[in-house]
Order: sequence, then C-alpha cells, then structure tokens
Amino acid sequence: MPSPHTQIDPESVRRKVEALIKNFQTELQSGKLRPKILALVPIFKSLRSLSKSLIPAQDVSSARERIGYYFRKHARTVISGDELSVVSGIQDYPRRVRELRVQFGWAIASGMTIKQISEEENNEVPPEMQHMKASEYVLLNEKQDRDAAHRWHLANTIRRERLSAKDKILKYLQANIGRAVTGEELRYITVNKGEWPRRVRELRTEEGWPISTRMTGRPDLPIGTYVLQADRQIAEHDRYIKDEIRREVLRRDGYKCKECGWSHKEWDPSDPRHLELHHITHHARGGQNVEANLRSLCNVCHDRTHRMARKIT
Repeated sequence: MPSPHTQIDPESVRRKVEALIKNFQTELQSGKLRPKILALVPIFKSLRSLSKSLIPAQDVSSARERIGYYFRKHARTVISGDELSVVSGIQDYPRRVRELRVQFGWAIASGMTIKQISEEENNEVPPEMQHMKASEYVLLNEKQDRDAAHRWHLANTIRRERLSAKDKILKYLQANIGRAVTGEELRYITVNKGEWPRRVRELRTEEGWPISTRMTGRPDLPIGTYVLQADRQIAEHDRYIKDEIRREVLRRDGYKCKECGWSHKEWDPSDPRHLELHHITHHARGGQNVEANLRSLCNVCHDRTHRMARKIT
C-alpha cells in the first residue's frame, strides 16, 4: 500500500480509468442492474484517485488538506461544491470546509453568507460574488487566523444564550474589540438567521457602535469581515452620517487623523484608538452631514477638540 505522501502519476491513473470504461461497455449489454453498478465501483474509485493525484502529495495527506490547498491556490475565487467533492475525493466535503474554518482559522464564506451580506450592503461584495449559490464557497483571505478556534468556542457559548440576534452580535463583537470577525461567525451566533447583516448595520448606524468593514472605514479588511473598533458608542448626532459620506471623507483624508496623523496601521490593544468624523461647524449650530463640513479625527483628538470647544464657550 503506497504511503499517503507517495505521489501518484496522473497519467497512469487516467489510462486505468480509460481501460475500465472500455470494459464497462460489455456490462452495458447485460440486462441486469447489479453487474453494471459493480462494474462502476472501480471506475468511481479510480476517478477519485485521479483527482487526488493532481495535488502534490508532499503538500497534503487528507481530504481536508486537499480542500485547503485548493482554496489557497484560488483565494477570492468562487468555488463550487462539485469542485470540492472532486478535489477531496469524498462526499462529506462540507464538514471538512467547516473544520478548516472553525478549527484552523481559514476565512471561508459560504454562498448563503455572501448572499446575506450582499442583500444588506451591496457595495461590500464584489460583482463576481454577488450571485453565489448556497453550495458555493470562497476563501476571503489567504492569511490564516490562529485565534479562530477560541472565537468559535465563544460563539458557540453566546449562540445558546437567551438574547436577541442583535444583542448576541454586540456581545460577540465586544468580546473581540479590535479584532476582525467574519460574517460566518456572526451568522452562526444568530442561529443562521438571515437578518444578521441588517442587525450589524443597525448597531453601526442607529446605535452608534463603531463597527467597521472594508467599505466603512477599513479598506485593509478582507471582504465580509467586521471590527468593533472600541467599546463605546459615538455621539448621537454623528450616527446619522450616511455610510457613503463617511467613506468619502475617510478616503479623502487618507484614513488618518487630521490632527495627529494616527491610522489603523498603528492600532494596538494598549491604545485602542479608532477614527471618527468631526463636524467642523457643530451639528447643534446647523452644521450639515456633508463632506465639506466633516474631517477625520481619532477618538482621542475628537474628544480633545470637543473639550476645548466647551471651554471656549
């Protein structure tokens, strides 16, 4: 029996499959069903061997590793379940995808999750992913997240609590301040309820929690990930700045604080700053939520600016 690391020659397997198919022609002439099925068994097994032979044996030793290898080779590419079935050589590939996501920290999103994100925040999802089927998958980020297993354990705990979907999401984000979590995680803790992207949006735009995505202040983030920047709500009058306005102001200012120059590249758990928008003409004095009246400040400079303004008045 060959070692799991022994590379199988694809051409020799292909010739074997070809010979088996030719021999199967004889069985087709038979009127009995079972001999036909039995003749297909070695063909089916040989086809699985052929699919396994396409990936270097030194890089993989299991169905899960073959799937992971294939995803990494085609990151941010929509991959069908049929492909994964062929690559893995097994029918139970969804369980292996889950293991890669939950135990090994690969940001693999299902078509269902991408569809739910797209319905609520269309600009977040690139066109090639907006029409993914439920049986399709995409690796959103080539970087492995070593903390994922711990987060999924926490997600499983929060999932069972008697809380609303929104409260579960907020509790989970508060437990992961400054760290990116995936849509798959948020979908899981809400027991796969389809409205979870809407609840995230409400937490950001209506309740003022500084939750950033790739399209709302953190262009460095992978698609379909969310970060609660700090455990504090922004001022009520700042919550109604439209996402597209917020995005344009941050982009104009280079995603940096206009006072001290801080950016998210400098984020550190000991100094958990984040970027906010400041009204040049205060909202209470008629200042509008338009680009010309807004500037990007880190929360430290923002607080200082308001303290100085109160002293002057």
